[in-house]
Amino acid sequence: MFGAARVAKMRPYLLDFAKAQGVTGMGVPPHKPNTRKALALAEWARDRGKLHEVRTALMDAYWRSGLDIEDDAVLARVAEDVGFPGLGGLAAIRESRQPEILARVAAMGREAAAAGVTGIPTFDIGTERVVGAQPYEALAKAVTRQGGQAR
Repeated sequence: MFGAARVAKMRPYLLDFAKAQGVTGMGVPPHKPNTRKALALAEWARDRGKLHEVRTALMDAYWRSGLDIEDDAVLARVAEDVGFPGLGGLAAIRESRQPEILARVAAMGREAAAAGVTGIPTFDIGTERVVGAQPYEALAKAVTRQGGQAR
């Protein structure tokens, strides 16, 4: 999605933002991947009661270890690491590419586009939309503007 030159320009911002949020040791891969296969694996895991575990493992693989989550071997290892060794990680990857799972992933993308989502994460707070990785303060101010009270 983003080539190496654009990611290289974003890297300092991402690392500074993470550090400000208390996150250290973050890896920033050399490119921003197409996440369709990772999303398909997550949907496959949802059907088996392990969505949270797979999403966490995918985030760790990408953001902490700097791994390419487009790579089948990385996805297979994620599947195995969260408890799908009986099927084997590669079998999980193959199964996650079944037409029904891929159709579900495509439908989620269409729904997000129809809702006007332009970035991840997106927070809808009342009538206000906050897009992208934002500091806590930006989210808190949006909540306050929408009538929420600070704690």
